[in-house]
Amino acid sequence: MERMLRTAETLYGPYRWGKYEVLVLPPSFPYGGMENPRLTFATPTAIAGDRSLVALIAHEMAHSWSGNLVTNATWRDFWLNEGFTTYIERRIVEEVFGKDLRAMEDVVQLQGLRKELTQLPKGDQALHLDLKDRDPDDAMTAVAYEKGARFLMALEQAFGRERFDTFLRGYFDHFAFQSITTADFESYLQEKLFALDPQAAKKVSTHAWVHGANLPTIDPPPQSERLDHAAQLAKDWAGGKVDAKALQGQSWVTLEWVHFLRSLPEKVPVAKLKELDDAHELTARKNAEVAQAWLLKTIANDYEPAQERLEGFLQSIGRRKYIVPLYEALLKTPGGRERARAIYEKARPHYHPIATETLDRLVLGK
Repeated sequence: MERMLRTAETLYGPYRWGKYEVLVLPPSFPYGGMENPRLTFATPTAIAGDRSLVALIAHEMAHSWSGNLVTNATWRDFWLNEGFTTYIERRIVEEVFGKDLRAMEDVVQLQGLRKELTQLPKGDQALHLDLKDRDPDDAMTAVAYEKGARFLMALEQAFGRERFDTFLRGYFDHFAFQSITTADFESYLQEKLFALDPQAAKKVSTHAWVHGANLPTIDPPPQSERLDHAAQLAKDWAGGKVDAKALQGQSWVTLEWVHFLRSLPEKVPVAKLKELDDAHELTARKNAEVAQAWLLKTIANDYEPAQERLEGFLQSIGRRKYIVPLYEALLKTPGGRERARAIYEKARPHYHPIATETLDRLVLGK
């Protein structure tokens, strides 16, 4: 945490809140974190035993500049909090943990954004949403986080990192302890960056990024040789070209395992899953990211040895990011609704009301 905080200060100016601490909440906490000034609330799923999931802390810490120091004035401007914070998180990860891990984060999160965009109506694909007569939670999608961060990455690429860092530091100083709108940001961007280099400004369409649907072209797209290798191994293992013991997964980081599992075919024979499980003890994994990716695969293929672990996972973790997709996957299987209801009946008393509001509709049809 100390290294991450020093990195952020070097990039964006002094930390202005005096003290920074993290309070790990009970497992029922439905989110990854909450960026209260001076005291981040964090999910216990961030504790993996090997410090592999600390990007979550980097994200909440980054809110000390974007979100707490400069705050969105309305929920339509939510992306000013989360897009900026996601961008800063990646910069912290790159400086503290290296370019390889940053590249993997970029690839995996962009894949998630592209998938979510296919499921959202056009109006909800813009950063600046129309939320009239709507629940503000409608703004809390990957668009605010990842599309917002991608917009800032496009600006960094067009103007150069050094100039863009100077711009951002000035932005935080100029709007410190204020709540601002998207229009405020666009005006400041035009005056303090675009007007200084009109040629570079032509490379980025603010309107397309902020007010348009879909995702503007990202050139070049993020790449990770390590994730490409993991995806190829998934293909080779599924096709019988590589033995599970030869995968050398003990040296992989979390994102490599997640990408490997997501790259497997939808249907995998149970015997093959057992081979993989026996070689790498995936059912017993405590890392929530890897566990969820594995459990999603076991649900889709009715892998009985993981059923007890699935029930235990759903009854001991309340973070919506993990549990909602697992219930959704269960509901798609034969007899899955009955099983999902049985698990949910036991787990529901331990969930936060925000989680039960979602799951009551999903599992119980309320």
